[in-house]
Amino acid sequence: MLAGATGFRLLASGCLMIITNQTVTLKRDCSAIAIPAGTKVVLSAGTSVRITQAMGGSYTVSAQGALYRIEAKDADALGASVEAEQHAPATFSERMVWDQLKTVYDPEIPVNIVDLGLIYACDIAEAEGGGRKIDVRMSLTAPGCGMSDVLKADVEQKLRRLPEVKDVRVQVVFDPPWSPARMTEAAKLQLGFDLDYAGPSGGAFPILR
Repeated sequence: MLAGATGFRLLASGCLMIITNQTVTLKRDCSAIAIPAGTKVVLSAGTSVRITQAMGGSYTVSAQGALYRIEAKDADALGASVEAEQHAPATFSERMVWDQLKTVYDPEIPVNIVDLGLIYACDIAEAEGGGRKIDVRMSLTAPGCGMSDVLKADVEQKLRRLPEVKDVRVQVVFDPPWSPARMTEAAKLQLGFDLDYAGPSGGAFPILR
């Protein structure tokens, strides 16, 4: 049961009804990814978890003093329903690429990776034999984060869904190191930073749990 909520839905497209700080009892054993280690675990049925974030097609939950990411395919374990949205075929555009990147979220921060300033480069070119190829250089808020492969896979999978896209390559880099100065003004406001805040060197980012 959701404490203090009547229910919620996660759309397969990644459009979400966001409900945070709600307590849920898992209805079945559920695969999850430990944050920030990036290791796969199984949370047992009956475990009480607190949903801290539901964005970009996944959930971040707190359980037993740790954070975990649960994918949309396991939404039923949280008591949520997944509904597929049908879209007419669309013509490829650069805007479509950036819109898709904005559906990828850091599991600890309720801001997409574009507004966080994690996308260092996004190059779109003609693929050999037709279609498009996309090369992305991205970073993380802290070097050595175990979620690197998870976020990289998110970007690859979402961009490959776009029409005409034949190849996607994502490289995670740490030079130059990320800092809060790279965030958009909207992201800084959302997270409570002053607009001229540059942050400490080395990419450290304060996380409140």
